[in-house]
Amino acid sequence: MLLAGGMVAWLAGLRAAAPPIPHIATSVEVLDREGRLLRPFALEDGRWRLRTGTGDVDRRYIAMLLAYEDRRFYSHGGVDPLALLRAAGQMLARGRIISGGSTLTMQVARLLEPRGERSLKAKWREIRRALQLESQLSKREILGLYLTLAPFGGNIEGARAASLAYFGKEPRRLSLAEVALLVALPQAPESRRPDRHPARAARGRDGVLARLHGRALFSPAEAEFALRTPVPVRRLALPMRAVHAAERARAERPSAGAHRLAIDGVAQARLEDLARERVRTLGAGMSLAFVMVENATGEVLARVSGADPLDAGRAGAVDLTRAIRSPGSTLKPFIYGLAFEDGIAHPETLIDDRPIRFGAYRPRNFDRDYQGTVPVRQALQLSLNVPAVVLLQAVGPQRLASRLGEAGFALHLPPGEVPGLAVGLGGVGMSLDALAGLYAGIANGGMAHALRERLDGSAMEERLAQRLMSPVAAGYLAQALIGTPAPQNERAGRIAFKTGTSYGYRDAWAVGFDGRRTLAVWVGRPDGQPVPGMIGREAAAPLLFDAFARLVSKPAPLGAAPREALGVRNGELPPPLRHFGRSMGQATASGAPRIAFPPDGASLDHMAGEPLALKVTGGTGRLTVLVDGIPAGVPLPGRAFFWQPVGTGFVRLTVMDAAGAADSVTVRIRAPADSPADARSLISDR
Repeated sequence: MLLAGGMVAWLAGLRAAAPPIPHIATSVEVLDREGRLLRPFALEDGRWRLRTGTGDVDRRYIAMLLAYEDRRFYSHGGVDPLALLRAAGQMLARGRIISGGSTLTMQVARLLEPRGERSLKAKWREIRRALQLESQLSKREILGLYLTLAPFGGNIEGARAASLAYFGKEPRRLSLAEVALLVALPQAPESRRPDRHPARAARGRDGVLARLHGRALFSPAEAEFALRTPVPVRRLALPMRAVHAAERARAERPSAGAHRLAIDGVAQARLEDLARERVRTLGAGMSLAFVMVENATGEVLARVSGADPLDAGRAGAVDLTRAIRSPGSTLKPFIYGLAFEDGIAHPETLIDDRPIRFGAYRPRNFDRDYQGTVPVRQALQLSLNVPAVVLLQAVGPQRLASRLGEAGFALHLPPGEVPGLAVGLGGVGMSLDALAGLYAGIANGGMAHALRERLDGSAMEERLAQRLMSPVAAGYLAQALIGTPAPQNERAGRIAFKTGTSYGYRDAWAVGFDGRRTLAVWVGRPDGQPVPGMIGREAAAPLLFDAFARLVSKPAPLGAAPREALGVRNGELPPPLRHFGRSMGQATASGAPRIAFPPDGASLDHMAGEPLALKVTGGTGRLTVLVDGIPAGVPLPGRAFFWQPVGTGFVRLTVMDAAGAADSVTVRIRAPADSPADARSLISDR
């Protein structure tokens, strides 16, 4: 009784004096949206140590580890007396230490507090620390520490890092040969390293299988196959996906142990593989980049910021998805979108592609030829320059720049410079990820989201979608862009897309979308040097189509056109919409129509069921009123027009005369302050 009481008191004192569990530094991990490892970062001393729990490894690995190392793990309190007696008997019989009789808990104690010698004194320290650990941690936590800290050769620690380094995969599903090798390696991690001593590694693995034979952990047939399986003879690099995105995430939150990105690891891997394949066909010093965005959320699903981050000859250290370059013709759809929204053009409106001069500026098409009179839809599909500049003059370069900036994707201009007509042909700076976000806004019915890189951010970091253009304008653009002629040997009508080439053949672009995702592609030299003959349609568009083919078997269908969209032929359009710009400059002539009321930017209180007035002065011949680009009727002889808003929010009102001259204002419709709908309108308009 006294002995037992003394033992209890000793254990109580031992546990009361237990030092706290030391902090275990592990490799920072960058994960994809599903929790898959994109990239780990080594510890400061160069070791790879990934945090590993029992749920992260194959269940058979746990079973074989316990059967081989510590059969009574779940029944002892940190020390196995039977194992110690066996070790003592071996030492007395052989005159030296044959086995230490260490439990897994004792091994964890040694890993937490490494010892430099094998002695009875060191063993006693292990026993004391093991007893303390058992009083502080659960069995599951102790096992997790072993799985994280166990040495596997070189700078590899822990089962996850070992599985990735030797097998190239996470340890959740392992073959019997792989399990046996992982059990064997920590016994002699340096002398059994398979990349340096494959024969010894194989003998260690085979010894584990022989010792556990007959334990009902595997069948004889499995064991025979495992014994014939060669051990890996080289170490693999740990995952290194989305390199620049991972480094940026770590720099943003240097104290975080894990970072969860919106990237889809499978899509990222496929696009990186495509980039490595195709860059070999490009010239020396050239590179390429991809950005893929989910239309409905703005989440970045993939970011390939260069063909090879380790290739200094292609500026692999530079994140090319964020580089500011000339976007060429890729901004043209947003000019057309504003024209559709203002009601000054429709996809079937005819427009002239002919020589024209704006002061000293004389835009010409890429092939220096002209198409004559074509539908606006075709002018966009063929990327004609003159129609784009004519429409930009009508909607205003500053308004285009402001609209893109309000949506969260500002144009980059030299200090002090204001947007001019050259903006429509690429005379401005834009990044690849900004283009992806803008086109995702078209695909999302005109609502653009700020790009979202992380899924572990707070709700305060998320921005609401911003109006890029009206739903009708976005619908017109999507239908026009899906009809763009496909590259050679590709099937048309699968995705809506636009290409672009910057001045001097420095950048080739292609941006396309289906109903779920938008993908932007850039090809060129990172140093900005010209690449003679490189154009978007031939260098970037085939990459875009190839990427979509690798990502999805069938692109998601585009959203249905809004009910207000006019699906008519040219002859069925209101007369002012049938032919744009017969007389350039009419929109600013003294006789042009002008909206006298309401003024631009006004906020109008509206009681449901009551019409609002629009008053017009000037104009030639018959006038037409459009609400958000949709013909709404003809003003009365006194130039007054009464219209019924469909709800609260921002509305674009346009009046056009018979000569094609027009004036537009944007007003906000809101419910009276005492109306229950007022609170809803404020929420929806934010």
